[in-house]
Amino acid sequence: MDLSVIVPLYNEEDSVGPMYEAIDKAVAPLGLEYEILFVDDGSSDATFARARDLAKQDPRLRVITFRRNYGQTPAMAAGIDHARGKILVTMDGDLQNDPSDIPNFIAKMDEGYDIVVGWRHKRQDKLITRKIPSVIANWLIGKVTGVPIKDNGCSLKAYRADIIQKIPLYSEMHRFIPAMTSIAGTKVAEIKVKHHARQFGVSKYGLSRIYKVLLDLLTIKTITSFASRPLIWFAMLAMPIAFIGMTAFAISLFDVVTGDAALSIPLMGLAVLLGTLVCFLILSGALAELIYKMGDIDLGKLSLLTTKTILPGNAQSTNSTNTRQGESNE
Repeated sequence: MDLSVIVPLYNEEDSVGPMYEAIDKAVAPLGLEYEILFVDDGSSDATFARARDLAKQDPRLRVITFRRNYGQTPAMAAGIDHARGKILVTMDGDLQNDPSDIPNFIAKMDEGYDIVVGWRHKRQDKLITRKIPSVIANWLIGKVTGVPIKDNGCSLKAYRADIIQKIPLYSEMHRFIPAMTSIAGTKVAEIKVKHHARQFGVSKYGLSRIYKVLLDLLTIKTITSFASRPLIWFAMLAMPIAFIGMTAFAISLFDVVTGDAALSIPLMGLAVLLGTLVCFLILSGALAELIYKMGDIDLGKLSLLTTKTILPGNAQSTNSTNTRQGESNE
């Protein structure tokens, strides 16, 4: 199987038919063996029924359904897990992403890139609630992760299956995949894509997801910078707290020596509290380090994704394998 097109759907009954037709029209001329995966994220309308009816007519269309609404990232993850293509293309199901851009993604992947990201350079969304927050978020994500993507929130992306299927996805993590895979040295490209105003239904996005994105960004920074040495991350968090605590202790001790004990007791209490917090952070870092060393965390293994592995005594090679710690590539 050459290509899988994955489309999460939530209450998009009017978009199902046009989306299927647009994808088929864009991909069929490429001469690739492909499939379309519609993931119904617990819709309360006729989304699943319409997708199921289409699947009965076309065996290339597969439908996955959830019992309840879990969110875009889990729906996308389910499609990725069930995909059989070597290249996976993800896109929104509201017809704002244009399937006619898919051939451009395939062409870019043929140049040797591992991930190709869509950039909605003429975005058809509201300025205050969508465009401005997006610009700020993309700038912040680029600064924190060191991966300068202009449009992290664009769902229209292409991935090599042997990479994306090793990435754990949850919360709003789908927008951070290029940053997560950057520690494995993946080649990422960004291309301009068309973007349309919503034709049917209402947007499922709101400002409430900004909080989730910020928390996920902190998680991604931890993963990309300190996955193999979590103790360092916790120690960095503890350092400014320790400095404040030591300063409070020094001032308290000075007040006792000079006979001005008015602030010594509350400052000493603050110093003890901050000292306890520092100890907790250090112990948490040590525990995280122990868990990682025991092999219970798979995220750190992202850095061990290799493009080609040739084992001693074996002339054959395997592409994009996930090697274990302690093995060497020759």
